[in-house]
Amino acid sequence: MAGPATTPYVTLNSGHNMPVLGLGTFALCQPPDLVSVFVQAIKLGYRHFDTSPIYGSERPLGFAIAEAIRRGLIQSRDEVFITSKLWCTDADPELVLPALQNSLSNLGLEYLDLYLVHWPIRVNSGEYKVMYGKEDLLPIDMRGVWKAMEECNSLGLVRSIGVSNLSTKKLSDLLSYCAIPPAVNQVEMSVTWSQPKLRELCKKHGIYITAWGPLGTYGEIWGSNLIMENPTLEYIASIRGKTVAQVALRWLYEQKVTMVVKSFNKERMKENLQIFDWKLTKEEAKLIAKIPQQRRYQGNEFVSPSGPYKTIDELWDGEI
Repeated sequence: MAGPATTPYVTLNSGHNMPVLGLGTFALCQPPDLVSVFVQAIKLGYRHFDTSPIYGSERPLGFAIAEAIRRGLIQSRDEVFITSKLWCTDADPELVLPALQNSLSNLGLEYLDLYLVHWPIRVNSGEYKVMYGKEDLLPIDMRGVWKAMEECNSLGLVRSIGVSNLSTKKLSDLLSYCAIPPAVNQVEMSVTWSQPKLRELCKKHGIYITAWGPLGTYGEIWGSNLIMENPTLEYIASIRGKTVAQVALRWLYEQKVTMVVKSFNKERMKENLQIFDWKLTKEEAKLIAKIPQQRRYQGNEFVSPSGPYKTIDELWDGEI
């Protein structure tokens, strides 16, 4: 029987290593036993897990890590890389440390490998949910929040800190005053939204992009079939004997970015790891480069006439 797959890693600007491919853990319709799903993922070879308090997956993931250690699938917690995020309700300088401590408690861990500011906005609500009233949308004190993130890093509660869903402009603004630069900017990126401008900035400053939604969040209400039913990818997959997902993920790997991909199906989880022992040809890469570009997730719930972002254009600073 074959052993677990081995995933390459990158070295972040913090000096810590992060597996290139992680398992995303958000889904509106989650399976009844997430613990078993995550244990299975560890058995298959996943060593990077991406969670958030808004996902409802922190506790099951913590239980799965403990169970994997008990079964001998991993020897210690240090063998897995755990990312969680600061949700918008806690995006306040005074709430960052308590929010991190709450995530650590949920996970049953002493430290996170990576902690991200989930969105560049604050929500005036004590509830973890996806949708909020437009009147609850407030500006984020990013300078104060980032200083609190840096303090969490200094306390040893998180090994690396980063951001999520920041445009090129917002990331540039952060870089102008931060003491510790973000190690990661986790954003939507795929063959249909390749983010060249943001990738250039991140490369210049030693920041890794982590692509979320690399397969189009196929099956979710805001998802799309533009990737999984893309004729170009289907053609390449058919002649290479690969799945469409493998072609899409391999393309990302060849752009030198990292990624989190969500599947709770054993066979698809296994297939998604099988992208590191082959390459796209130059001709195939040229075909993929011709795929029309479109930002799939607009972030409409964060836009309001009375909020900090009046339009989609303001939220993404024209990168739409």
